Amino acid sequence: MMTSAAIRQQFLDFFKSKGHAIVPSAPIVLKDDPTLLFTNAGMNQFKDYFLGNKKAPNTRIADTQKCLRVSGKHNDLEEVGVDTYHHTMFEMLGNWSFGDYFKKEAIEWSWELLTEVLKLDKSRLYVTVFEGDAKENLPKDEEAWNEWKKWIPEDRILLGNKKDNFWEMGDTGPCGPCTEIHVDCRTDEERKQVDGKTLVNNDHPQVIEIWNNVFIQFNRKKDGSLELLPEKHVDTGMGFERLVRVLQQKQSNYDTDVFTGTIAAIETITNKKYDYSDSKQAIAFRVLADHIRAISFTIADGQLPSNTGAGYVIRRILRRAVRYYYSYLDYKQPLLFQILPVIAKQFENVFPELIKQQDFVGKVIKEEEEAFLRTLDKGLKLIQEVIEASKASKIIDGKSAFKLHDTYGFPIDLTKLIATENGLGVDEIGYEEERKGQQEGGRSASALDTEDWIIINEGSESKFIGYDSLETKTKILRYRKIKAKGKESYQLVLAETPFYAESGGQVGDSGQLIINNSPLIINDTKKENNLFIHFADAVPAELSGEVIAKVDVDRRKAITVHHSVTHLLHAALRKVLGTHVAQKGSLVNEEHLRFDFSHFAKMADEEIIAVEKIVNEKIRENIPVVIKQLPKEEALKLGAMALFGEKYGDVVRVVIIDPAYSVELCGGTHVGNTGELGLFKIKHESAVAAGVRRVEAVCGKAAEEYIDAAFGVLNTIKETLKNPKELSKAIENLQSENAELKKRIENLEARQLVGIRNELLQKDEIINNVTFIGSIIEVPNADALKKLCFDLKNHIHDHVAVLCSNIDGKPFVAVGISDVVVAAKNLDAGKIIKEHIAPLIKGGGGGQKNLATAGGQDTSNLKAVIEKVKSLL
Repeated sequence: MMTSAAIRQQFLDFFKSKGHAIVPSAPIVLKDDPTLLFTNAGMNQFKDYFLGNKKAPNTRIADTQKCLRVSGKHNDLEEVGVDTYHHTMFEMLGNWSFGDYFKKEAIEWSWELLTEVLKLDKSRLYVTVFEGDAKENLPKDEEAWNEWKKWIPEDRILLGNKKDNFWEMGDTGPCGPCTEIHVDCRTDEERKQVDGKTLVNNDHPQVIEIWNNVFIQFNRKKDGSLELLPEKHVDTGMGFERLVRVLQQKQSNYDTDVFTGTIAAIETITNKKYDYSDSKQAIAFRVLADHIRAISFTIADGQLPSNTGAGYVIRRILRRAVRYYYSYLDYKQPLLFQILPVIAKQFENVFPELIKQQDFVGKVIKEEEEAFLRTLDKGLKLIQEVIEASKASKIIDGKSAFKLHDTYGFPIDLTKLIATENGLGVDEIGYEEERKGQQEGGRSASALDTEDWIIINEGSESKFIGYDSLETKTKILRYRKIKAKGKESYQLVLAETPFYAESGGQVGDSGQLIINNSPLIINDTKKENNLFIHFADAVPAELSGEVIAKVDVDRRKAITVHHSVTHLLHAALRKVLGTHVAQKGSLVNEEHLRFDFSHFAKMADEEIIAVEKIVNEKIRENIPVVIKQLPKEEALKLGAMALFGEKYGDVVRVVIIDPAYSVELCGGTHVGNTGELGLFKIKHESAVAAGVRRVEAVCGKAAEEYIDAAFGVLNTIKETLKNPKELSKAIENLQSENAELKKRIENLEARQLVGIRNELLQKDEIINNVTFIGSIIEVPNADALKKLCFDLKNHIHDHVAVLCSNIDGKPFVAVGISDVVVAAKNLDAGKIIKEHIAPLIKGGGGGQKNLATAGGQDTSNLKAVIEKVKSLL
């Protein structure tokens, strides 16, 4: 039986022999296609070639592509695990022709590979061909029909309709007829009873499609009409998991070696057996074996679990898996991360990105599992209560469904799954209303302690002019009083404002309003419902006149410096660490910047230095900072980086600092040239969460002050050490001297303990045929008590020792018992410590049968401790 790895390799080798370039899989996470969250078909990475946007470097290509189908119209999540052939992540084997060969070669090679190389039984194969569509004025695909007649009897060439045998990329764009290859995996007896061709495309679990050859020859125009393409293309896809199942003659994809290693690992971890039935336990095994692939490869390709978009899709898949092993395998601790190494090793030669990032991916998965497990038990109890209350109506109400999501982290599809298992539905419309209601409530929560707006001048919203002006004449439109924590303050809205409102990580401006020649201090500026709101501690009685609004220029400049350098930092991180780096959050103020980004490991000192070097080189180049207002699509074509999950309008603001270095969508304020930034210095790099790192840095004047302070500390150290010529050498000498002194102290303490031991040996007494030593002694630390107990064992064959000490006002006790006494008298030092000594000194402790220790709070009972142990003898 061929292994799955051998089958994959045979496919690639076959098409290599036909002149195809073998290319690696594209990432499963799509960053540059707004129509898709994930790669869901093998053709995604070649989309530009089909659209004519790029010329293919090779006219013949073959590959195996990681795909994920859990969103949009291709959503198989609910079937995964329940049946034996749907998957979240799957591999798509494909061969591609871009204006090169067409139907003749594609059909011939399909047949050759399946029947001559992979040795599939020809009598079990059926093919479908497009039958034509009168409404579209599309004829039957006679060319494909005639090519197939060369290889397979006509009674096994079946006609298919537009739904099954005409492929389209979308509402517009390249499209064409396709021919599918189906295989009948039923037993010979079943095949005699029912003709296989009647089961093709009828959802029979054993009569399945394994290969689809798409012939892209038309272009769908906006008006719905079709025109012939100047170049014809071939786009094929063969489901790897299904092919392996057929070749290994299994009844289920999960019985092939694509999954058996993972299932065996789950059996070992959970001490449960995969029984191949349709039981919930068997479904749980299949869910875990499938979901771990989708979760791990997606994280490895750069998408961390989150509460929005693609990240939430991954979180939903992970939580679905957790619920299955928790409920049906009775496993109550993180499991998925434990089977990750099996997957990483299995795919290391075809998808090496996972094994390279195994530790990182494992940490992310484990943290996600732990987070959900903390709330899962309570959530399951609640949903059982909800199910009982919903039996009459047969539907779980939207409010309960939202509570499960909001309080216990249950994605709506998990609630739907559990509801379905209990014969119930879910009020999804009510759920959405509850979710939107909470969002509205969250926005208005800050207004609970505010008074109504007082209108001063007519006008509905303010206009921001602060990109170009930091001072302007304006008027106050409205104001209101707010109360928070017993303190009163005010919010004001201006007709025109130069004050930047907090957004995009940049803090709001401060400054002053000049009203009737009197200054009014503005502490902060924020946005609310498109209003720029200015915060002040007090307002004068008269607010209706002309107002001069002045931004704190020095503070704005310092903030702007830190914002612009954040763009340089982002690009430098991607250059040094890799293009997986993506912004996950930021804070930009006048004092420093904080930048959170996706990365799988602590940055090495060399990497930090390399990033600093790149940023400071860009500063010295004095690059103009170009800002443009562009349609979003045009901006994205420029290569502008848009933050995942951010909402952008049709027209966006693009900040360009050298088109080949940094192009980002950004609404913040920026310098005119990078030379204005002066100097950049990273202060600190740390972890924020699994897979997310944080850099804290300073720029401009703040960087100068930071370096001055560091040199101040350095000079103080030099002076303290009498200004040595080589400071590092002087510190090394100090460290060596300190280590030597510690050794001397340890030697002196060891000698002291020898003396104490000898004294203790003179104080022994025989009680019930056992040598007993009990004493309160002076020792430097608690560890010395243990050392003495060990030492006494070397000098007395049958003894019980209880040694006590008052160390810095705290009681410490060690009990040592010879092995022969432990056996003969059935004594247990650990039990003695816990049951008899710990209560006396108001503390705790434990240990082994022959040695145990305790510490506590009450030193007054140390004599009583000794008497207690003596009494036990």
